[in-house]
Amino acid sequence: MTTLTLAKALNEGMRKAMEDDPKVLIMGEDVGKLGGVFRVTDGLQKDFGEQRVIDTPLAESGIIGTAIGLALRGYRPVCEIQFDGFVFPAADQIITQLAKMPLRSLGKLKLPVVVRIPCGGGIGAVEHHSESPEAYFTHTGGLRVVACSNPVDAYTMIQQAIRCDDPVVFFEPKRRYWEKAEVDTSADSAGWTPFDRAQIVRPGTDLTLIAYGPMVKICLEAAAAAEEDGRSLEVVDLRSLNPLDVARVTESVRRTGRCVVVHEAPVYNGFGAEVAARVTEKCFYNLEAPVLRVGGPSTPYPPSRLEDYYLPDLDRVLDAVDRAFRF
Repeated sequence: MTTLTLAKALNEGMRKAMEDDPKVLIMGEDVGKLGGVFRVTDGLQKDFGEQRVIDTPLAESGIIGTAIGLALRGYRPVCEIQFDGFVFPAADQIITQLAKMPLRSLGKLKLPVVVRIPCGGGIGAVEHHSESPEAYFTHTGGLRVVACSNPVDAYTMIQQAIRCDDPVVFFEPKRRYWEKAEVDTSADSAGWTPFDRAQIVRPGTDLTLIAYGPMVKICLEAAAAAEEDGRSLEVVDLRSLNPLDVARVTESVRRTGRCVVVHEAPVYNGFGAEVAARVTEKCFYNLEAPVLRVGGPSTPYPPSRLEDYYLPDLDRVLDAVDRAFRF
């Protein structure tokens, strides 16, 4: 076991993927000599060379377009979008080409492209650096969308994403980059949880908290606080947003009878709405209360001095839990 930060776990996962397959390439703005703005790709260009770890121009559409061409020639590009708010210039390539070309070719063309996106707030950044754009991509058929929340998942899920023949949008919670955990880098990948499966990260009996990415830690803290009041909260880390592991989610809610969905993105038309709809449809006769959602307001992300008012915190999650028990 090795103690790794989430950022270092991603680095080690990509390193292992590059060692195992010479067709794996890393590309993006400042990923080479600098090692990325969060140093997630630190040292990879030094060890694998400039032909495999490529510093690109500042042109997100060009990064993804080039990656599509490389994938068609048999490579497995891993593209870093430097910040979440910078992905929108690449949306045309991701939505109209990357997501659709495999189906357009009736499966004859494979596009094993991973688009890494540091997501969410909590780091005091300027405008366009703290977005939560997951709903745009989960709404786009043809894309796998996943989100890691801890170093262990970061290490395994990035390798699984790279090996996948489908295009994968890979969200990384930037405010969790420096959090540490013990990671077994020698474990056989056959024992890893598939990256399209949810995990119960804390068992409970009275209510299910559903989260992904940066909000998993907040939900675990809420569950610990609720335990002091005699409430047993189960925490489910979705990990995969598309496809959604409906079976694991609904199995949990059927047992607990209550459900709160938490994410940083705005509540209105956020990904939590899809989760709430699926849970209501599948668990209607098991629910003791409506499915509640906790998220950001329907406004642009605020200046850094106001982000604490925008981001869901422990109190807002516990308030939703209290409301769920008042029905």
